[in-house]
Amino acid sequence: MRNPFTVRRFGLMTGISAIALLASPAHAEDATTPSTTKTGIAEGSDIVVTATRINEIAPTTASLEAKQPQSIVSRSLIEDSLPATADFDQIALITPSVSNFNGNNGVGLSESKAQIRGFQDGEFNITYDGVPFGDTNDPTHHSTTFFPSNTIETLVVDRGPGNASQLGQATFGGNINLFSRAARDEFGGQVKASYGSFNTYLLRGLLNTGNLGGDGIKAVVTGQYVHTDGALSYEKYRNYNLFGKIVVPLGTDVKLTFLGTYNNNRFNQPDKDGSTLFQQAQFGKDFSLNADPKTPQYFGYNHTDKTTDFEIATLEAHIAPGSVLTNQAYTYYYDNETLSALDVTGATANTTTLADGKTKVVGDVPGYTKTNKYRVYGDIMKLRLKLTDFATVTTGAWLEWSRTYRQQTDVDLNTGGFNYIEKKVTNPVTGALTPLYVKFDQNSQGNHTEEFVELELRPVPALTITPGFKHVDFGRKIIAAYNQTTRYAQTVTGDYKANLPFVQANWAITPMLSAYAEYARGFLAPPLGALYVANPQFSNLEPERSTNYQAGVVYHGERLSFDFDAYHIKFTNKFVSFSSPVAGVGTVFTNIGGAVYKGVEGQVAFALTPNIAVFANGSINSAKASDTGLQIAQAPKSTAAGGVIVKQGPFKFSVIDKFTGPQSATGDGNPVYDIKSYNTAIIAASYEFGPFRAGIEVTDAFGSRRVTQIAPNSKTVAASAGLPLANNFDQYYYQPGRAVTGDITVVF
Repeated sequence: MRNPFTVRRFGLMTGISAIALLASPAHAEDATTPSTTKTGIAEGSDIVVTATRINEIAPTTASLEAKQPQSIVSRSLIEDSLPATADFDQIALITPSVSNFNGNNGVGLSESKAQIRGFQDGEFNITYDGVPFGDTNDPTHHSTTFFPSNTIETLVVDRGPGNASQLGQATFGGNINLFSRAARDEFGGQVKASYGSFNTYLLRGLLNTGNLGGDGIKAVVTGQYVHTDGALSYEKYRNYNLFGKIVVPLGTDVKLTFLGTYNNNRFNQPDKDGSTLFQQAQFGKDFSLNADPKTPQYFGYNHTDKTTDFEIATLEAHIAPGSVLTNQAYTYYYDNETLSALDVTGATANTTTLADGKTKVVGDVPGYTKTNKYRVYGDIMKLRLKLTDFATVTTGAWLEWSRTYRQQTDVDLNTGGFNYIEKKVTNPVTGALTPLYVKFDQNSQGNHTEEFVELELRPVPALTITPGFKHVDFGRKIIAAYNQTTRYAQTVTGDYKANLPFVQANWAITPMLSAYAEYARGFLAPPLGALYVANPQFSNLEPERSTNYQAGVVYHGERLSFDFDAYHIKFTNKFVSFSSPVAGVGTVFTNIGGAVYKGVEGQVAFALTPNIAVFANGSINSAKASDTGLQIAQAPKSTAAGGVIVKQGPFKFSVIDKFTGPQSATGDGNPVYDIKSYNTAIIAASYEFGPFRAGIEVTDAFGSRRVTQIAPNSKTVAASAGLPLANNFDQYYYQPGRAVTGDITVVF
């Protein structure tokens, strides 16, 4: 009989998959197969799984070897408790201190943005199988673009910068780590079809080849198609995705893994979406676009096509007992082609300008085309060497470079011709005039290297202490025909460096209880926008920095698991810009001020019976600007989640409710822009009969339509803010409302 308290160790790259298996009772035996060697050092730490029923059924858990606050979300939660359209922000939302906004067209049917402890998207990393990714102008992310839920086996939220081997451009805000679908030893797969609210339908398939020819070669392939009319008016969305991975053993100690995914989205949406209170008073909260070509809200004037691919080749070699070499070569591509009305709020008149720059065409709708495309190449090498029974060193390097093209061109949406509305600009060197329809047209390059080393010391069997150090070099270069903001030809560079020390510790107090602590420095490189200035030599930007202190405990029992932590993060070197009073200098970027983030977090799960568990998690989060003492913008003061999970034979049922606490849209103390707390409940049920599974999911089960974000508009009259008046141009975003989805899955 299995010892319920047996601890199984898995390298993070394989251990995540193990937890995903462990969460499904059907695979519990496979998941607890002993692993004799620590493998997969891509994230520089391990996941520890205790073979207990609560870890099999709980929606989230933490590692007993965690050295920072952590939440692991299993594949079973994705399969059993969320609609198939869910994006990775929706998956992460169940964890403490995570919130998000946007996504108001339906779950996974429009882009959302996550926050961790009040850190915004672009201030934390997102990785896929250990590879950081993000936009090349700043490290922000697009939740519907690269990795829909059919490509994700497991998700781990690390609420902290990690150790020295945790890579990325935005380490100080934490990490959302996505892990690709597992290629299994057994042949099998599934086909899923779903239909639900907003005329949303999805077709998805997955195939695991199993062990091919007895040589250990195995592969997994999945793909999906999604179409919806959307919760918002005329915001149609469709998605294609294909994903494949093959694992090829090259002997007993070496394996090669190839992974690739292709994604295409097309949707109708204004580039700056959201509706005003005045528009909502006329047309309701679901108003976005219409069918009238005389207005900027016409759906034919507002559409985007995004195409992406992502490829990783991973070599993993066990070069000696306890020693592993991994190398990941990767590339990814992003292409955003957008046509958008210039302004859908009503603040801009329907007027365009002819080539003379003076003659107006009243009634024509102004708009623009936008391109943002980039290709990123990189390589990550990590070497883990067992020096002695009590010391292991991990060292390596990350090299990455990117090439980007971005443009924005003003157009007359009625005629398709140019709209000559920009100010007259003359190149100060050549005297050339910039076309009056060009907003910008630029190429840019990025070069990023990180070298790191960390030493894992085990002075006594139950104690692990890991000091580490990382050096970062980050460079940008713009080669622009017409640079953004200045609108004339420029070649501009920016180079930034950071030295980051780390130390972490984990103490296994008992086989079921551990404690951890971390001190770490984090950084964020300046955005590309810091080079949109006439005289960059007068700017003196340094990377934003953070100093992180956090500590916590983790407990895994047979029926009870919990973890709690406290954190304090001081963030400095905030990026700011100002117009210099010195003639001829123009805009200058520098660092000033910062913020202090502190709080407590926890998650707990309890198995009432072997098949029924309840769980809860929560956080109290303070994120206050150092200069004003006010909570920063879009940083909820608290989060909470709770629910019940039932897995009784062929029947599965769950209720999950996520609470997001009050926040400010602007962070300036103006009560007009305060956002009240809101909650989102998801109810899911399914039943298996033979090879079939029938399911239903109800998102936003209580039909809440509260505000989740407000985007202030500089043209709004102050006295009209917060009121449904024609001169209030602020844009509001709401929960999308109740949606019901039914699905049928055939398993083979």
